[in-house]
Amino acid sequence: MLRNLALGLTLAAMPQIAAAQDAITYPFDGSFEDASFAIENAIIGRGLVIDYTSHVGDMLNRTAADMGSDVMIFDNAQIFLFCSAAVSRRVMEADPMNIMHCPYGIFVADREGEVMIGHRDYPDGPMQEVEALLDAIILEATAQ
Repeated sequence: MLRNLALGLTLAAMPQIAAAQDAITYPFDGSFEDASFAIENAIIGRGLVIDYTSHVGDMLNRTAADMGSDVMIFDNAQIFLFCSAAVSRRVMEADPMNIMHCPYGIFVADREGEVMIGHRDYPDGPMQEVEALLDAIILEATAQ
């Protein structure tokens, strides 16, 4: 019974898994630390609050051996999670299901000395306002 329920839930989630969205990335001419600092400052400089910083690179590197892998995916990687009350209100008034996209994230990653900054590609429609905000933050950070 539980096995059938688990299978049913997995199958129900598959369309969402298959609809995984692409990333929009920008190269950063500088160190990972400088990119992270620039993104943090650009977010805070807009009066936004970073709710959480995910140290995903540290986690992947720390757990690689436990997962039976010796592959280093990132030299370093962080994701900054935050929201904008004004933008979130507008996109959720347009479609309350846009809640699934909040909080918004900007990642900074270093792979083999190449530093990049990016975010997910949001769906067409109201969420393009969020994408424009994220692009503006990244462009500000990469211009420094």
